[in-house]
Amino acid sequence: MTTNATTVASRLPLIAPELLRGLVPTMVINLLCAVVVTYLMRIGAGFVENLVFSMCIGTTAMLLIDCGRILLWGKDEPNKPGFFLILLIFAPLSFFIGNVIASALIGRPIELFTLSQANNTIGIIVLILLVCVGATLFYWNREKMAALEARNVVIEKQAVQAQLQMLQAQIEPHMLFNTLATLQTLISTEPIRAQQMLDQLIHYLRATLSTSRSTQTSLGQEFELTKAYLGLMSLRMGLRLTYSLQLPDQLRSTPIAPMLLQPLVENAIRHGLEPKVEGGDCTVRVTIHDGMLIVSVFDTGMGLSTTTSYNKPESIHLGLENIRARLDALYGPLAELTLTHNIPEGTVAQITIPLAALDPNPTR
Repeated sequence: MTTNATTVASRLPLIAPELLRGLVPTMVINLLCAVVVTYLMRIGAGFVENLVFSMCIGTTAMLLIDCGRILLWGKDEPNKPGFFLILLIFAPLSFFIGNVIASALIGRPIELFTLSQANNTIGIIVLILLVCVGATLFYWNREKMAALEARNVVIEKQAVQAQLQMLQAQIEPHMLFNTLATLQTLISTEPIRAQQMLDQLIHYLRATLSTSRSTQTSLGQEFELTKAYLGLMSLRMGLRLTYSLQLPDQLRSTPIAPMLLQPLVENAIRHGLEPKVEGGDCTVRVTIHDGMLIVSVFDTGMGLSTTTSYNKPESIHLGLENIRARLDALYGPLAELTLTHNIPEGTVAQITIPLAALDPNPTR
């Protein structure tokens, strides 16, 4: 008994939000019922009077039915036989209570109204019951659709996470194999440089490990990973590679999904700067403009020629379509990835994300 009383008490705060949510749809249904009673069933003195009675009866039905549902089942789906039993009880009760209230509002004697409308009482009660059943089925289906949509969002995000893991599997082996091959060559010829490269590789792997299994990271952490990667590449390429990282301090804690920046930086090195004999520069920059977070990767490499795979979205090495799909799923259709020419040479890869889509909002 105590447990049941506690359960009912815990459900009381749910009543007000539920009633407010159903108030406008109930008013619309009441209006339609007044039209049906006046112009199809031809009952009552006129539309205005019928509207008053419809509003009182319909609102009373909503209050009784919703309060009973919440107190018995809370936010859980009601037991269907039990709920339809409530409808059978509360529909006639709502009719009589609503009549009393409406008669008092328009100053009409309740006895005269009841007698004059006696022949139509059953028809009106049946109408109320049908409306209650129809409204209930509508709300049930709406709740199920909302639950299904929420489930689809979860599944979509799981698919995005799986794509992220596939992307990591594509990126890391290529970089590791090339770095280990370079280390093997340097160990016998330049042991000091080999030691530096090994230290930088350890730093990179440690940074990768801290974010590889996370669904959310920060720009500061992503830049640490990028710094470790570019440091490793500069040891491999020597004077052929220069780089710059530009992240304002107030944006370091800005949340962002992992592995959005890393593939773009690797593309700039692998497809833009490594194939170029003289190498070039890679600059990573974060800015805010018109409510948008803009993450840009500039390189002075080979550029967006039609003969290089850097310009082919279908290439498995780029992962550009993967990034676009993740941006759309995580941040909405306004988030995008673009590739443009860098003047006078090279490529600019740019990610744009609405600040409103980031949670929590970054410090501006």
